[in-house]
Amino acid sequence: MSEREPAAPSNRYPAAAEWQTVDKYFTETLVGEDPTLVAARKSGGETTMPNAEVAANQGAFLGLLVKIAGAKRVLEFGTLAGYSTIWLARSVGESGHVVTLELEPQNVAVVEENFRAAGVAERVETIVGPATESAAQLISDSVEPFDFVFIDADKPSNPAYLAAALELTRSGAVIVIDNVVRNGAVVDGDSSDPRVQGVRSVVDAITANPDLDATALQAVGEKGWDGLIIARRR
Repeated sequence: MSEREPAAPSNRYPAAAEWQTVDKYFTETLVGEDPTLVAARKSGGETTMPNAEVAANQGAFLGLLVKIAGAKRVLEFGTLAGYSTIWLARSVGESGHVVTLELEPQNVAVVEENFRAAGVAERVETIVGPATESAAQLISDSVEPFDFVFIDADKPSNPAYLAAALELTRSGAVIVIDNVVRNGAVVDGDSSDPRVQGVRSVVDAITANPDLDATALQAVGEKGWDGLIIARRR
């Protein structure tokens, strides 16, 4: 992750047995998660937020989006064990580059091993520190624009991450924001959960931005009931 998440409630929700079975079926038949990805997923238990990585079919979906968009430069907010990062890095190809922002040094020690095992270490740059500060430095450095951004860090900071993403991308770039359904709590405008309010605030920001086309998709599966926003810069 990139900033600290509030201690409660959990960022994952109970998943119905049927949802888990369906995810397992599609992962085994369509995704073909290889041993290095399996190891990276399991190593999430060594991070500061176990079981927070995307599901295998969701990782494959992110990879497909990168390929469909023709993205070669990817920015990720929130690394943890690097599971989603590996999907992204493999999808940009050998000539591509992924920058991932991670707060916790403990997690970086885990991801470095995972990136080496997956054969993507040379195309991934991990920046350690608060993501808002790291992104601000990238903006200050006038780095080459990114083609694809994946936001999967602390939810209260979603609006700040979106603002940074808009500074760091160009027309046609794709921005994906994870964990936006919150077990259905996203519809509760009076929620006291800062994660819910962070999602609602970023939805408002997207709605108010005439340069963004966006939709949201709910998902059920081994991670419970959640979903993501997919936006594209005009």
